[in-house]
Amino acid sequence: MPTPQTPAAAPTGLVIPDLAGKAVLVTGASTGIGAALAVAYAEQKCRVALHYNASREAAENLAATIRGRGGEVFLVQGDFSVTADVERVVEDSARAFGRLDGLVNNAGGMLGRVPYSEQTEAHYDAVMDLNARSVLTASRKAIPWLKKQGGFIVNTSSIAARNGAGGGAGLYGSAKAFVSNVTRGLAKELIGFNIRVNAVAPGTIATPFHERYSTHEQMKAMVATIPQGRAGTAMDCVGAYLFLSSDLLSGYITGQVIEVNGGQLMP
Repeated sequence: MPTPQTPAAAPTGLVIPDLAGKAVLVTGASTGIGAALAVAYAEQKCRVALHYNASREAAENLAATIRGRGGEVFLVQGDFSVTADVERVVEDSARAFGRLDGLVNNAGGMLGRVPYSEQTEAHYDAVMDLNARSVLTASRKAIPWLKKQGGFIVNTSSIAARNGAGGGAGLYGSAKAFVSNVTRGLAKELIGFNIRVNAVAPGTIATPFHERYSTHEQMKAMVATIPQGRAGTAMDCVGAYLFLSSDLLSGYITGQVIEVNGGQLMP
């Protein structure tokens, strides 16, 4: 199984001129895809609000790395299963920079593999609050700031949103399907304000997410279904987010979900 790339040691090498100076909030940015994104936006000379929940040390180390490279970063903590925390994180981030040009709704988690037949109301609430409600709340709080000059929202969906997931991950997949459809609905509502809304749907990505929720045997079985023959890395996902954030590259694209999965799903 491939070892995930360390975001701090893996610069993208891309230069996208229209992203420089943009204030971007990346939620769930202490590890995995979110951490790679925080570094990548900073490399584009964005002003990055780096949100974390429990992984304080990882977030502080990442922020130190970004600052060490000359980047500007605002570190903000919040539990995204709690609506008041989501609202505070967005507002504090926007106020820290005096503006908000982009929101990356990346915070989420499976919260355990539980078959539908064993679901409880408490588990349903926990999964939906973290993965679905938080996207609505963060977007709602960001919209007034984004309307001031236009901007973007990029949501993190999942391959599980389209293939039904498996191995007790069905509810997580259903929450991500919700995110994909919210992406389309928000795109229609906000394009008149020059706000583009899109999503990225990662496939099997070797990050702490799978270290937490997937056994070696489960990962091996998933990788066997990938035509490229390997799990993805966080850095494999970065380009899609940067592309969707740039008016120069994707100014006529909104309401779309880009699948990043090595061919595991070809819709």
